[in-house]
Amino acid sequence: QAQLVEFGGGLVQAGGSLRLSCAASGSIFSINYMGWYRQAPGKQRELVATVTSGGSTRYSDSVKGRFTISSDNAKKTVYLQMNSLKPEDTAVYYCAANIGLGNVYWGQGTQVTVSE
Repeated sequence: QAQLVEFGGGLVQAGGSLRLSCAASGSIFSINYMGWYRQAPGKQRELVATVTSGGSTRYSDSVKGRFTISSDNAKKTVYLQMNSLKPEDTAVYYCAANIGLGNVYWGQGTQVTVSE
């Protein structure tokens, strides 16, 4: 079993920045990839960005050029630096980790609110 804990959500004005972090703990032999997803009210959960253990990254088109995902494999931690935030980035952001044979674990979510 693995547990994911997210930090760093909050309220920010449009154009501002926030940094999210997520630490994995528990019985983890190997992490295949970690990532961030988000869910806005009334919408489905969507991919924001992922990073593999080898460092390959993937971003949704809506955040490319504004968000940067990174990871510290030794600390089993993933980060999401969010710059030039827009009101449409408002959502609950969830950390996810694909571990071992492909089991996916989720964090509890952290609220990000971007005001006009």
